[in-house]
Amino acid sequence: MVEHYSVLHREVLEFTKDLKEGYFIDATVGGGGHSYLILKQNPKLKIIGVDKDDYALEVAKERLKDFEGRFSLVKSSFKDIDKIVKDLDVNPVVGILFDFGVSHFQLKLPRGFSFQREEPLDMRMDTSSELTAYYVVNYYPESRLFNIISKYGEEKFAKRIAKNIVEYRKKKKIETTKELADIVYRSYPPNLRHSRIHPATKTFQAIRIEVNNELLEIEEALEKAIHIVSKGGIIITISFHSLEDRIVKNTFKKYKELKFLDILTKKPITPKEDEIRENPASRSAKMRVARRL
Repeated sequence: MVEHYSVLHREVLEFTKDLKEGYFIDATVGGGGHSYLILKQNPKLKIIGVDKDDYALEVAKERLKDFEGRFSLVKSSFKDIDKIVKDLDVNPVVGILFDFGVSHFQLKLPRGFSFQREEPLDMRMDTSSELTAYYVVNYYPESRLFNIISKYGEEKFAKRIAKNIVEYRKKKKIETTKELADIVYRSYPPNLRHSRIHPATKTFQAIRIEVNNELLEIEEALEKAIHIVSKGGIIITISFHSLEDRIVKNTFKKYKELKFLDILTKKPITPKEDEIRENPASRSAKMRVARRL
């Protein structure tokens, strides 16, 4: 198996090093990178790994096999974290980690998350769910496409992109990532098409968020996590998008004012230069940490 350490793994270990006996919920277990390191560092912890992606759970199971008996894997959305804790009867929960966004191996699967290759428009993290990027792109009305790309992608050319998507699909359905990326590319003014960030980046991000209902699930999961974690326990979040980070910031602030949380990160922690060199995708990561009072 290729050795891969998850984003901000050193910082995650620093905040979890003093956790005592109990359960730690890796609410976005992905390939098990964070869980592996936490189990190795904290011999008295048990991990509940949650993911909606079947392939992620397979990878995590293989990755964590040396810790048999100390981890359980659950296929679910993290928004159902309360139900998971109740069903498994785990207590105390001394820590919860959320690592939002798409995991590195999902980007390598032919699911349409990346515009670097020609793939079917899918973008589902849970391949059993119904809504796909293909449906969003080919059947959403122009006004709804504009709203998604503008709000979730924070894309200033959203109006032009939505219009061009609708014009294109009148002639034929948009079936691949390359077709969609080309439409977005041509929607940009020529002098802005060759910047460091590809013009399609924000649109793909927006459609992925829509397909997976990501922001609403984050809000719901965070609210539940704050009530699930035991006193003295910690909640760690890693965001890759300004809207995700804003949800975390506002939720932590609200519960600090209610005397539920102590915020341990005055400003979000970002990756150091050596990590960015090793893993360029980590560049936009922001970590926030709070402790339950």
